[in-house]
This record gives sequence, C-alpha cells and structure tokens, in this order.
Amino acid sequence: MPEPTAAVTVRVAVDAPQHSGLNGPLDYASEQALASGTLVRVPLGKRELLGVVWPGEAEVAPGVALRPVTAVFDSLAPLGADWCRLLDFAAGYYQRSVGELASAVLPPQLRELSPEQLVARLRKLDRKARPGAAPAEPVRPELAADQAVAVERIAAQMQAAGPKPQLLFGVTGSGKTEVYLRAAEAALAQGRQVLVLVPEINLTPQLEARFTERFAAALPEPLAIVSLHSALTPAQRLQNWLAAHLGRARLVLGTRLAVFASLPELGLIVVDEEHDPSYKQQDGARYSARDLAVWRAHERRIPVVLGSATPSLESWQHAESGRYERLTLGTRIGGGALPRVKLFDMKSLPATPGVTTALTAPLLAALKERLDRGEQSLVFLNRRGYAPVLHCGECQWKSDCPHCSAWRVFHKRDRTLRCHHCGFTERVPRACPNCGNHDIAPIGRGTERLEEQLAEALPGARVLRIDADSTRRKGELEAQLQAVHDGEVDILVGTQMITKGHDFRRIRFVAAVNPDGALFSSDFRAPERLFALLMQAGGRAGRDAAGDTPAEMWVQTWHRDHALYQALARHDYERFARDQLAERRTASLPPFSHLALLRAEARTAQAAQAFLEAAASLAQGEGVLVYPPVPHAVARVADVERMQMLVEASQRARLQAFLRGWVPQLIALKREHKAVLRWAVDVDPLSI
Repeated sequence: MPEPTAAVTVRVAVDAPQHSGLNGPLDYASEQALASGTLVRVPLGKRELLGVVWPGEAEVAPGVALRPVTAVFDSLAPLGADWCRLLDFAAGYYQRSVGELASAVLPPQLRELSPEQLVARLRKLDRKARPGAAPAEPVRPELAADQAVAVERIAAQMQAAGPKPQLLFGVTGSGKTEVYLRAAEAALAQGRQVLVLVPEINLTPQLEARFTERFAAALPEPLAIVSLHSALTPAQRLQNWLAAHLGRARLVLGTRLAVFASLPELGLIVVDEEHDPSYKQQDGARYSARDLAVWRAHERRIPVVLGSATPSLESWQHAESGRYERLTLGTRIGGGALPRVKLFDMKSLPATPGVTTALTAPLLAALKERLDRGEQSLVFLNRRGYAPVLHCGECQWKSDCPHCSAWRVFHKRDRTLRCHHCGFTERVPRACPNCGNHDIAPIGRGTERLEEQLAEALPGARVLRIDADSTRRKGELEAQLQAVHDGEVDILVGTQMITKGHDFRRIRFVAAVNPDGALFSSDFRAPERLFALLMQAGGRAGRDAAGDTPAEMWVQTWHRDHALYQALARHDYERFARDQLAERRTASLPPFSHLALLRAEARTAQAAQAFLEAAASLAQGEGVLVYPPVPHAVARVADVERMQMLVEASQRARLQAFLRGWVPQLIALKREHKAVLRWAVDVDPLSI
C-alpha cells in the first residue's frame, strides 16, 4: 500500500471578515506544492471561498491541524509576483486585508466557478473565431510639433532604466489621444501590453473605437483589444480578464478597477483625465487608481502617462518639483481656437424680485443667435431633476427626505420626489402634507426644468437633456450622443456627464449656469473641481476650426471678480494652480500634508461620535494630528447617522506608521461599540 503524501503548508489570501482581525494570508494544508499566485478554493468558517496562494513562508505552530485546500485551478497560469506585490502595497497603504482586496478586484464569476468549469471557459476562449479579411492600414494624422516632442519623450522613457512619470498637460482639443495612440504603438511594437485608464464608463466605447480603428490591422487576433469595467456582463468581464492574464489581450482599456488587471507583459500605462475624482473608489478599499498606476509603473520600471487639461494639484506639484516630467500641448489641433470666455455678471441685471434665474434674457438672446446660424450649443447645470426642492408658501414646508438630512428632488417627468442619496421615492403630494395648501411650488432648477424652459423660450429648437436620469436604460447614452454628433440636436442640456472627454465637433457655444455654489464650499478641493469642470465644459466648444464665428463660453456668476473665474477667462490653468498651491502650502493642506479620514456610521449620532472619540483617545504617533469628530456633509443617509474624524501628518511615512498601529486597535474597539454599524479608514480622501 503506497505511503500517504505528506501535506505541504501554503499561505492563501482569502476574504476574511474585517471584525475577525485576520488581515494577512491564512495557512492551509495542500497535497502538493503550489506556486504563489495560484488560484484555489479553501474553507473559511462554514463557507468555501476563492483564494490566491500568497508569496512568503508559512509559520505554523507544531501540533496545529490545518484545514486542506479543497480545489486548485491548475489549468490557469498563476498570477504574477508583480501582481501580488501591487495587491500587497495597495492593501497596506489603504488599510485593508490583502484577501479582501484580491476578492474585490478579481472577476466576480471566478468566485463561483469550479476548476472544471474554468477549463470549459478557457476552451471557449480558444475557440473564439479567427478574424476575416485583414483591415486596411489606418491613416495616421501628421503630428503637430508639440505632439511630436511628447511622443519622442515617452519613447525615450521606454528605454530608460528608471522612467519618470509623465504629465501630459494639454489644452482641450490639443490631441492628447493621438499621443496616447503613438505611445501605445511604440510599446506594442516592443511586444509589450498596454493599459489605458479612463474615468467614466461612458468614455470607454468612444476611446475603444479610436484604439480599435488604429490597431485593428496590427492586432487582428480575437480579444487582442478588450475593455474592463462594471457595465460588462460577468461573463464578458471574466473573458476579457482571462484574455489579459493569458497575454492574448495586448491593449486593455478600462475604468479604475482595471488598474488591478493581471498583465504579465505590461509595458505602458496611460491615465486619461488623471485629475478626475472617479479614479478614487468611494467604498470598500478606498484606493486611487491613478496613484496605484503610478506605483505600478514605478515598480515595473515602465512609463506612465498622466493626461489632463486641468491636472490635479498633486500631479502639478510633482511636475513643478521635478518628480514628474511635464509634456505640454499648448494649441488645439487643426487651428481651432479655445472658446472666448464671457463672465456674465448677474449683478448687472435689473433688480427684479425673484430674478436669480438660470436663463437670463441675454443668455437666451445668445442661444437664439447660435440657433439662427445653425450652430449647436451646450448648457451645463450640475443638478439633475426638475427642481431641488418643493416648497409650501403657507407653512414653509419643504420636500425633505424622512431618511436623510437632504432634500428630495422634484422630478416632473414621472411626478416623483426622489432622494438622490438613499433613493427613497414618493409620488408628488396633491397638497402640502403639513397644512393642506394646494399651492406647492418648485424652488430652484435642475436639468429637467432647464430643458423645459429652453423648449418654451426657443420654440422650434431641438433640445436634448443628457444626465443620469435620461440615460438609465442600456444604449440610451450612446444613442443620444450619436444624435448630437449627427447634428440632430440644437441645444444640449446636461450635468457633468457631458463635459468630459466628448469630441463634439459642431458645438460653438457653451453656457454654465449657477456654478457659484462650489466657491464657498467647506471642502478645500471644491475650487479645483469647479475649475476643472468649467475648463472641461468650455473645451467642448470650437473643437472644429470650421465656422464663421468664434466659439464662446458664457459663465453666469454673482462673483465675476473671483480669482478662479479670472483665471478661467484667460484659460490660465498655471496661474490658478499657482494660487491654489500657495493657499494650500500656507494652510498645510495636501499636497503639503497627508490626510486620512476615519468614518463611522450608526443609528444615532451619539453612538458614532462615542466610537470616534474613543478612537482618538487611542491615537498615538509623533507628528500626527487628530481633529475632533464632525458630522458628514450629508449627516444622515437612509436613517444612518454619519460622522468623520480627520487625521493629518506632515509626512506620508508618519501617517502610514500611525495607521498601521491604530487600525488593529479600531477593530478591537468596534467590538465594544456595538451600536456602530460600519467604520472605515479613507487614506488620501478626496472630499472632506
């Protein structure tokens, strides 16, 4: 009778619950030695979970009986050592367990499959149809002088032993995408894979079309160009992830989650619109995909290109200090001029009661003029719905949300009051629920009301609204954008969704109404976000040099002389960045300090506050400042009270050292504070 095989011990990263305090990989018994990066199924409690065999030596006390690995995905090549290092770094930096992070970033369908089912999926991948006739070679446009310099510098970094991150600072319409395409071409020619990150899902198909058109002849194999984002079906996401991991996908386009794609031959990372807040995950492991892209490129010694017309102040400061190399594209392609910015002073209007209107008479006249010329216009208002609030003039009742400290927004199309925080929706009441008054009216305006008022004021104009409400169903956004491109729309109304990245060739006039709110926000990043948003919105105008009249951007403001608007009027991002960085240096704010937020949620504000105060009493660390707890900007959502506490350090290393000691104490503290529903640490928070 043969001798039983001696079991070996393997470390496995598995998603253990946070309250267990099990942050590192767990030890299991295996019948065979397994390479690190191998996918396995293992028992944890009463469940069986997907895990990843993790690098490093297991340390098991003598006499401890380990549970066995239940299944091994040996048909799939192990995840690379560099992928494991990326996960290790991200888990440590953002204070999460490596198993939780691995589980979150691998395709969800992998968690459900058995090794046999995965074998079937891999066979299916191999059977993907071979391409038909080879597409014609694409026509590559001639590069402008500054584009050529940028392409040359990126190519030089590909040969460098330790390439610097490159900040591609280009005005809107200056041809940043063409620089990305040429850089990708150079990396692909060296037999490397390319990762291109975009902030929003709705930008992925547009960019995918550009890359496919350029590389269809060079990459004719099936699945050589794939996308990775949350709008894919689970089966598509698994297929595209496998194609990348197996090296079949040479070019991967995706949103923030794609920064964790397994790419064994990665040679270039591009982060388009690098300033965009969408790159920061807002729940679970609150990682920044842009920052991880920079870390991953540094660790792999490959170039990373960060592109933006309005770079984040952190990236700008890195370029100023020489840590990043700045590449500048200062002019628009094809001779198109940047729109002339007109700051319309709302104080100049006659003092008529109730005139805080978005659609002033001069703005309507400007829109009509463009309409008569057959030109397209864009009106930008960053608030969806018909009106922010319904109001009773008799008893002053307003349509607040019973579950949140926020107003419910009036949506006229389906006659509902909808909370944009918790989703609570009710039919609009026939009369005031407080006093019975039938005369309840909307206050303020959202995009839905603006669309209606434009249609009334400019009869015959074809007005289209694009926002999260009008594009809920699959395919609606693509169809609406196509209508704009085809010239079937005269006036486009929308939220920030329409300001990012879209190449509208026919728009010559952009109006921003009611943008002032962000000037006086308690969030120190609000001016940076507003400036970026307005620059991006203005950038949709005049992208085509053809047209008899100059492109124009109209900003309606009560604060015409504000430094932010003055810099916008001159398209002077550098002046704006210089002023903002000087303010931040004085106030010791990022990038001149490093922050983390401890957030707590409970049924009562007292319970959340008690947890945060107890956490503060445990805080110990030299050069670290812990501020008192304060309510969240929207303090109550879905009947849950939210409090937060800011931690500040002068050096990143000090903040990390402090958090490493503090977080295990918080896990233990939560057991004492049972009224707390959830808590989380947010490192480098974007909104405060």
